[in-house]
Amino acid sequence: MTVGIIVAMKAELEHLLSSLDNLKATEISGMEFHAGTLGGNDVVAMQCGIGKVNAAMGTMLMLKAFAPELIINTGIAGGTGGDAGIMDLVVADEVAFHDVWCGPGNVRGQVQGYPPRFSCAAGNAILQRLKELPGLKHGLIASGDMFVDTPGELQRILTMYPEAVAVDMESGAIAQVCHRMGVPFTILRVVSDYPGADDHIEQYLGFWEKAPAATFAAVRELLEG
Repeated sequence: MTVGIIVAMKAELEHLLSSLDNLKATEISGMEFHAGTLGGNDVVAMQCGIGKVNAAMGTMLMLKAFAPELIINTGIAGGTGGDAGIMDLVVADEVAFHDVWCGPGNVRGQVQGYPPRFSCAAGNAILQRLKELPGLKHGLIASGDMFVDTPGELQRILTMYPEAVAVDMESGAIAQVCHRMGVPFTILRVVSDYPGADDHIEQYLGFWEKAPAATFAAVRELLEG
């Protein structure tokens, strides 16, 4: 199986590349793709950059150039104060935008012409070992073009999606592109911080080593099994 893995940040990519064998880099339209192998799977990895536009561009380039059968988006996410605590791994059952409003005829969070929420069921079903990894949290990830760092912003998101277990900046765009192209996808993130906590920024900065390492340990276990 050919698997595409997309991350946003350099630190995340470095952890991922250290797990791959037979690496070969290719640049396409200013974005670098790293092809290798892991657990008998062909893997293409890339750092898309932060936010929806970068994520959408990277996903489409990857799909067109390498035709992966599954996209995995991984990295870190903010917690919401719910069931998923710091250093917990979150697997998205659904992904939804928290910063979209297309006007009458749509619900808030819905891009016109697309479902209000993007289901991850098809991608999660491919990774059967998701059911075996201990301690995984499942639920909805709310995604948007903002670093959520205040209690007010977090409360706004939870008013839209009370069941949200994490927030991020790329998974919604990746889900939208994969939905349009008919490619299964999985979102696997580790909670690195909790917006609104007294030491929120310190949490975020302090987990750049531990949090990405945790996500890629899980990805490696899933693909090697």
